[in-house]
Amino acid sequence: MTERTAPETTTAPASTAPATPAAELRVAVLGARGRMGSEAAQAVRRAEGLQLVAELDHEDSLEALVPAGAQVVVDFTVPSVTEHNVRFAVEHGIHAVVGTTGWDEEGLDRTRALLAQHPDVGVLIAPNFSIGAVLAMRFSAQAARFFESVEIVELHHPEKVDAPSGTAARTAALVGEARRAAGMGPSPDATKQDPDGARGAVVDDVHVHSVRLRGLVAHQETLLGGTGEQLTIRHDSFDRISFMSGVVLGVREVVSHPGLTHGLEDYLQLGL
Repeated sequence: MTERTAPETTTAPASTAPATPAAELRVAVLGARGRMGSEAAQAVRRAEGLQLVAELDHEDSLEALVPAGAQVVVDFTVPSVTEHNVRFAVEHGIHAVVGTTGWDEEGLDRTRALLAQHPDVGVLIAPNFSIGAVLAMRFSAQAARFFESVEIVELHHPEKVDAPSGTAARTAALVGEARRAAGMGPSPDATKQDPDGARGAVVDDVHVHSVRLRGLVAHQETLLGGTGEQLTIRHDSFDRISFMSGVVLGVREVVSHPGLTHGLEDYLQLGL
């Protein structure tokens, strides 16, 4: 879910809204002219109790968030700047909801350390905001300990800049954790020669394969195999609007979840 535009600290905001009643949560969108950012801005406008106070893009200054009175920023930018954007927000007491993928453990650890200095601020970093995708990730982790083999195939549009996708990497991490907790090792694989990487990336002992194809939006399959059977858990997003219910949920919930939350599932009260 990464777009090719990113905020920098240079000029004025693309647009700001007038002051709103205190009961409304004041929200700013970063990467507002990208595909996901523009959808997020529209979703905030439509949502009851939220007020869009700023839309920033790569030529706009993050400093504009302060006079706009933003309480929450939604970040749909690019991996190279998203951590900087989150740091700015946290240091100014602004909560952050992040859909930009490409975060690694070092970046997450730095964000946790920063939040320890700002204990009232919440940051949600979600690899995917689609409710269906979040459920598919959780179902994959639940099923993984019952099957000898598991692999992941993720399919996206060719403008996506990172591979594997954040959703696939997060799914692999959850699957790997579940399999280790069950005392299981990596999936069986007799491959001895693969000089061109045909077997894909390996994330937490799980093979992940990335497809980039014109006409796709965001799709993923978890393939689980046992003797004589196969289970496929697939999720398809055909339109970016599928992510917006999760974005709005994240914006509403992040203010009451201080610290770092990695993954929207912690806001869904799944009880699984």
